[in-house]
Amino acid sequence: MDKNIEQHFRREEIPFVDTASDLIDESINQYRPILTKFMNPRQAYILSTLVNRHSEVNAKFFGGHSNAEMKRCLIYPDYFQPKKEDFSITLFEIRYPVKFSKLRHSKVLGTLMGAGIERNTLGDILTDGTRWQFICTSEIADYLRLEVNAVGKTKISLKKVDFSDAIVPENEWKDESTTLSSFRLDNLISEGFNISRNDAKELVNHQKVRLNWALNSRPDTEVSAHDIVSVRRFGRLRLRSKNGETKKGKYRAVISVLKK
Repeated sequence: MDKNIEQHFRREEIPFVDTASDLIDESINQYRPILTKFMNPRQAYILSTLVNRHSEVNAKFFGGHSNAEMKRCLIYPDYFQPKKEDFSITLFEIRYPVKFSKLRHSKVLGTLMGAGIERNTLGDILTDGTRWQFICTSEIADYLRLEVNAVGKTKISLKKVDFSDAIVPENEWKDESTTLSSFRLDNLISEGFNISRNDAKELVNHQKVRLNWALNSRPDTEVSAHDIVSVRRFGRLRLRSKNGETKKGKYRAVISVLKK
């Protein structure tokens, strides 16, 4: 990987950058489409940035619905025209005794991960409060249907359904234009959830914060565009864009906030 490219990414992101670069090279050298596993928004942004450096290939993302957070990507040469079925994803409905049980996102995710699969084979988990669905790579669909028969103590069954029957999740993210003294993790949490900087720092120090789904205990971590910050009991933040500096040296930004 070119050192000039690596300097634009965090150290912990370099392995993903290398993997993404290899996939792009594979598509170019073999002149064929390459399908990734599911990626979070930051990973999708990195891959798009890398693909845009090459005129020989394009990238298209799909996660099963219009507001999908987790998406697979097709990297492909000009002759190829991607269709939805090329993304090889499956939608499952979770059938369970609704009158006697209540499911939670963390329980559903924990159950699926407990089946021994990798996180990047799972897409979004969808709910309207009663119905529950999830998206996965089609490669593991049959395995999950046979392996998963309970969420906690609740007996369930999985039924493949068409994407036309997908639950449409409410888009409760709220965009806020703001100015920041820095893009430090604790500063973004403080601004997004309207709490003190010290309280934000304590949340990070006590391992209640995840950056792109990975625990982060460094309050001074610089947040980048399209990062997602999850804060236990508060909700999630997404840094949508960095929009330059003010005359007083502060930074303009747009933050999306999803409160619990």
